[in-house]
This record gives sequence, C-alpha cells and structure tokens, in this order.
Amino acid sequence: MAGRRFRSWLSVRSVAGQVFVLQLVIVLLLGAAATTALVLQVRHDATDEARGRSVAVAEAFANSPGIVQALHSRNPTKVLQPKAEAVRKKSGLDFVVVTTDKGIRLTHPKLNRIGKHYVGNIEPALRGHPTVDTGPGTLGEAMDAVVPIFDSHHKVVGAVGAGITIKKVSGLANRQLPLLVGAVSASLVLATGGTALVSRRLRRQTRGLDPVEMTRMYEHHDAVLHSVREGVLIVGGDGRLVLANDEASRLLDLPPRPEGRLVDDLGLEPHVADVLASGRDVTDEVLVAGDRLLAINNRLTDRDGGPPGSVATLRDSTELRALSGRADVAQKRLKLLYDASVEIGTTLDVARTAQELAQVAVDRFADFVTVDLAEPVARGDEPLAVGGVEMRREAVHGIRPGQDHPFYPVGRVFSLVPTSPQAFGLSGGEPVVEDDLTEATGWQAQDPEQTAKVIEYGVRSLVTVPLRARGVLLGVVNFWRMKQREPFEEEEVSLAEELAAHAAVCIDNARRYTREHTMAVTLQHSLLPRALPEQNALDVAFRYLPAESGVGGDWFDVIPLPGARVALVVGDVVGHGLHAAATMGRLRTAVHNFSTLDLPPDEILSHLDDLIARIDQDEGPGGPEGEGAGSEGITGATCLYAIYDPVTRRCTMARAGHPPPALVRPDGSVEFLDLPAGPPLGLGGLPFETAEVELAEGSHIVLYTDGLIEDRRREIDTGLEMLRDALSHPGRTPDEICTEVLEALLPSNPSDDIALIAACTQVVGGDRVASWDVPSDPAAVAGVRAEVMRMLGEWGLDEAAFTAELVLSELITNAIRHATGPIRVQLLRDKALICEVSDTSSTSPHLRYAATTDEGGRGLFLVAQFAERWGTRYTSDGKVIWAELAIP
Repeated sequence: MAGRRFRSWLSVRSVAGQVFVLQLVIVLLLGAAATTALVLQVRHDATDEARGRSVAVAEAFANSPGIVQALHSRNPTKVLQPKAEAVRKKSGLDFVVVTTDKGIRLTHPKLNRIGKHYVGNIEPALRGHPTVDTGPGTLGEAMDAVVPIFDSHHKVVGAVGAGITIKKVSGLANRQLPLLVGAVSASLVLATGGTALVSRRLRRQTRGLDPVEMTRMYEHHDAVLHSVREGVLIVGGDGRLVLANDEASRLLDLPPRPEGRLVDDLGLEPHVADVLASGRDVTDEVLVAGDRLLAINNRLTDRDGGPPGSVATLRDSTELRALSGRADVAQKRLKLLYDASVEIGTTLDVARTAQELAQVAVDRFADFVTVDLAEPVARGDEPLAVGGVEMRREAVHGIRPGQDHPFYPVGRVFSLVPTSPQAFGLSGGEPVVEDDLTEATGWQAQDPEQTAKVIEYGVRSLVTVPLRARGVLLGVVNFWRMKQREPFEEEEVSLAEELAAHAAVCIDNARRYTREHTMAVTLQHSLLPRALPEQNALDVAFRYLPAESGVGGDWFDVIPLPGARVALVVGDVVGHGLHAAATMGRLRTAVHNFSTLDLPPDEILSHLDDLIARIDQDEGPGGPEGEGAGSEGITGATCLYAIYDPVTRRCTMARAGHPPPALVRPDGSVEFLDLPAGPPLGLGGLPFETAEVELAEGSHIVLYTDGLIEDRRREIDTGLEMLRDALSHPGRTPDEICTEVLEALLPSNPSDDIALIAACTQVVGGDRVASWDVPSDPAAVAGVRAEVMRMLGEWGLDEAAFTAELVLSELITNAIRHATGPIRVQLLRDKALICEVSDTSSTSPHLRYAATTDEGGRGLFLVAQFAERWGTRYTSDGKVIWAELAIP
C-alpha cells in the first residue's frame, strides 16, 4: 500500500509528480552550476596563489644577504645549494634554482641537473626583468617565476627561478566538493519530503477516496449525527429543512419526516422559527421552547463558495444552568473557606484574630459580623462556664466602613440573657438561625433599645455560631444580613460552622499564647531587679527591653559589696520563653549568693559554670528526672562580672562569652576593653581570666547584651561601631547615655531582649579614707586606737568612736595573735563606717560561742553584735576582715 502511494506521488500525471520532477531538475541544475563555479574559482585562486608564492620566494632569495658574494665565490654551488633546498622545503615549492648570468644552473633539487642550462624563459631576467610563466612541468602544469640578481652596481650577475605545480595548490576543491554534494543530496531529500506533504494535502482537500471509502464515511457521519447529545438542523436557502438529527427532533418536538418542509410549517415557537429562518449568525442565544431553555448557535453555509442556507445547533441548558449555578455557589464557598484559612490567625493576638474573622466573612457571606468572647479569654484565661460570665465585644465589621453600624462597639462588656439565640447556642453548642429578627422576641429581650436600632437599621436575619476549640467554649460569632439580601438558608449554616471552627482554633491558640506570654513576662519581671540598691561608688542607669515576640533570658544586676565596692553583672541565657526566664532567675540568684562570698570575678564565673553544668546534667537526657527530662536544658549562657572599687579607682572584670564592655572616658573617647573572652557558661574545661583597669573619676562603664548590637540586617562589627558613635559624646549622665544609645541602635522589630547598664564612676576621696600600718606587737594597739579616735573626731563621728575602738581593738589583736606578716588598718567613711584589718594570713576567723571556762573566743561575738555586717574577703596576698558600723 505504501509502495503504491509512493509510485503515485512520482507519477508525472499527478500534480505531486510534476512538482517533484520540477524540483529535481532545479536542484540538479543548481548543483551543476555550483560545481562549475567552484572548479573555475578554485582554479583561478590556485593560479594566483602559485604565482604569488613563486614570485615571493624568488624575490626573497634573490635579494637575500650574501647571495652575490656566493656567486663570486670559488664554489657557488657548495654555498647556495643547501640554502636553496632549505627555502624550497620550507616554502613548499617544487624547485628553487640559482643560475649564472649565462643561464647555467648552480642549484637544483636534482643534483644531476646542476651545471646545465636553465629550462624556461630566462632571457628577460638576465636582462634585468623578472618574468612569471605558466607551462607544462614534469608533474603537470606549473608556475615558473624568474627574478634577476643584481650586484651593488645594479648589474645582473645571475637569476633565481622558483616554481610550483598548480595542482598542489588546488586541493581546496577536493575539500569543498563533498560539502556541495551533501547540499545537493539534502535538497533532493527535502524535495522528496515536500512532494509527499503536497500529495497528502491534495488528497485531504480533494477527499481522494474511492466509492467504498466514501460510502463508509457517510455512514459513519450519519451515525454520529444522530447519536450526539446536541441538536443539528440544516436549513436550505429557500427556508426548507434539509436535515434534522434525532436530538433536534426531540428538543423541538418536530413532526415525523420534517425534511423538505418550510421552517414556519414545523410548529415551532415563533422566536425559534425566526432565528432558524433569519439567515443571520447567532451565538449561544438562549430561547424558551416549551419547558426547556435552548442555547442556539446558527451559522451560514454559503461562505467560501458553499451552498446557500444555514446550520443550527441546539443545546439543552435547563439542567446545565441549574448545575452551573450550584457549582458556582460551591466554588465561592470553597474560595471563602480557603481565604479564611489564609487570612484568619496571622498573629497570636486574640483581638486581631477576631477582627480577621469578621473581615473575611463580610460581603461574601454576611453584611455584618460581630465576635463576642468571654471576658477571661481576652486575658488568656479559660472560661469555666461561658453562659455565666460576661461577654466582651472583640470585633465588629460590616459592608459600611467606619462606625456606621447599630451594634455594640468593640470593648463593650455585657451579659447574655437566657432567651437570646447566643445563649441558646452556647448552652447547646449548636448554631442558631433567626430568619426574621422582627419576630425574634428572645433576641429582642437581650437589649430592647439596642435591638430596635438594629431592626430600624435594616438588619433582617442572623446566624449565631458558638466558638468552640478543644472542648472549650470561647464565645460566639454572629453573622448578620440586611433585608435587601436573602435570609440565611440551612445549607449556609454549615459554612458558618466551618468559618467559626477554624477561627475558634486560631483564637484559642492566641489565648493560650497570651496566657503563656503573660506568665513568662510576669515571671521575668519578678526575677529582674525592680529598683537599684543604694550605693555611692557608681551612678547607675539601666534599660531593659523585651523582644516583641517571646520572653528572653537577658538579665542584669547591681550588687553592693563590702568596702564601698559595687559589682555590675549582665548576662544572657540563649532562648525564649518560660524556661529561659526561669533559668535567668536561677543564675541571678546564684550570682547574689556567690557575691556574698566576696570572690573575685573569675572565681564567680567558675562557680556559675559548674552550676550550669550540673543543671544541664540533671535536666539532660538520662538525668534524674527520667527519659526526655532534658528537652529544655540550658543551651548556652553568657555573663560579664565587674567589681569597681571607688577607693583605688580600679575595676576588675571577667567575662564568659559575653560582648566586651565599653569604657567612655571623661573626654568622650570610647574604648571596648580587651578582656579575655572566656567560653560561655556550661562548657567547662577552660579557666576564666580577669583584667583590671584603672578608671578616672567621671568615666562611664557601659555593659550590654548582644541584642543591642546584633540584628538580622547588620553584622556585629557594624553594631559595635554604631555603639561607639552613640557613646562618643562627653558630658552626659548615665540616663541620657541609655536613652541616646537605644535611639541610635534599637532595631525596628527587636527579635532579642536588650539589657543596658551605664555607670558613672565616683571616687572616695582621701578626706574620707585613713589607713595605718600596725607592727606585729600587742603594745602597738593602743597607739592605733588613739589615731583612730583622733580621725573619728575630725570626721565628727565621736558617737561611733567607742564602738569603732572596741571593734578595731578586737580585730587588730586577733591579727597580731593569729596572723603573720604586716598588718594594715583602714577606715572608710561612706554610708556606714567601714573598719578593715588586712594581713597576709589565709585563715579566716569563725564566730562561735565560748565556754565558761574559755579565756578567749568572745571577741568576734562582740564584733558581730556591734557591727551592722562583718565578714572576710581574700586578696592575692592575704585577707581583709571588715566590719560596717552604723553612723548615727
């Protein structure tokens, strides 16, 4: 079959065959012309190339240095033969021959021809004129160039002949000819394919079928025409019906054998008959035919030379319209539910979530929406019985913007009467529908004056749905429609329940978050210092800003120490939430406890490191609390501890993975102190190091957490430079420093807590400090007591002299008796009178009750009774025993 069709394509009696023969002749002629042109062009190019190469080599060799001297030498051939052969090989020529002025060869590729007369036209060259000739050679047609050799007097002393066979240059044709043959072959293939396509197109247009195939086609056409579910009518140009399929007969209720009758005689509806006989185009025009809605399309058949008349198609759209209407409603409801799932619950704010529920339902489902929640829900609490608590209006939204509505405003607190549909819905947990509010006496009893305003405003119907999540009733949502709109149907109640169910989960999530956030904030505020303690060493101001979402573990503290010293502490627990806040409280309490031991900063950090390691061990996996107990272990904590002594003006600091403190000198210069960083708390294994710096009076120490300098949009180095710029302004108070630093560095949406302390150093002057060195001799105690009494008199503290004398006598006597090395006594007048006795011993005295038979042991008991506080602190070279006495 395929072979027969292919032979029919090639038949010259067919149009396809004629086209193919024409294309074949054209391709062959073009191929022959291209081949001829290629051969001629290559021959011309080869001749030019051979001429140019021969002349260039001959002239270059004839004018090369030393050739004249070689001709006059005793044996020219010996000198010139190697050079000529080298040039010939490099240039690719067939020969390079040097002759004498008589035409005798001095060089030649074949040695047996040296000494013989040059074969060729050499006479013009010997007369001083170069020549180029083409002639037969031993290998074929060759190009021969002869150039004279001139001496310094422009006399011809010889000639150089160079030549090449033209066939050696014309090899380009052999490389291009396959390409040409390929192009011709491709053209023939394309011609054959084009002929096949033309033949197929002609068969399709001329319907090249035999009678059997035509009969079969029309039988199939008739079967399809009468089985489709769409009516088909063909009307001739004279208005008579030519054809009507079975579906058209059914839809129009046509009489039997209607073909050949006028359209007007078929008993059709007048408007239907007018469309069929009008002779105009109609597209999807819906007409009534009996109890059916018919969509009619009518097209003329005399276009493009066809027969006069028209073809009409009929489609029953009665059921389709009903189905499409229901599908459209379902699609809109699905779209509303999808939008609700996206737009409700974007935040963890109860009021905002209620407002989002009202906004998403207005206009597409209801004209107004109000959301009422139990009063405890807004605070994050769980209502025990919604029907017995007060309700709060959380959201109102309607088709009319602004406050133009007749409902309770947002924030109004009210109680539900038992007869209201909202109360019924809450008690039964089911939605309640009120089709006509003018007849809803139970709803009107809620607030007769307010409900009258609602009815007068034009509100017609109501659906109230309880908001229930996780078995907890949170409130109700009310959907209202105006009288211009159809009242709510039972089918729409399920949609209202879907909206309320999704919103209730979001509101409950927000409620639970509000409760947990409130608990965390309350815990955090209870663990942070509420006021700064009284002390005279530093003028301190602070700021604490929690993150916008969640509660973090940043903390700070100001701790007065003995000897008028003050400790500044700032730390950060990684993470947010209750666990971070609780951990922060534990660390702050531990710092207070360790500070009472009056330890140096590095030792305090070491104790904190051990404490956190033990906490992690206890709360980690496999800890004492069982499997999974460590799900919220401490993931990291940093801390910076600094002790400032106003007497020596020295500040001792150590840090554990915390940002370095900033020192602002009185002239406004800013320096980030280079403290050894140390590992974060809890890692263990590495010691902490202290650094000590002497501070001028009026200097500012600024401690902070990483939330101040780090942000998603900037690097930590950028934050440090911004902090340096904000601090480099002298003459400001600590409170002004805190304010301006936050204005310069506070992120727009802080994601981490920020703790900031600014402390201005004060100095205890020499007029409030007195010290004496005491020899290790009990007889020296009386002299020291006398000096102390004199100094107290100068300070105007005569009333405290007796107590101070008693306390110092006991402390000095104990140092002389039990300690070694030099002893020093120091008095410090601050808020209290501070008495200090230092020695080089590391043993600390302990308070105890003396027995009746003991001769000593009652001295420290007296010190504890007369002093406000007393204790021991260790130094690098010993210890200091101190006691604070109240100043009257």
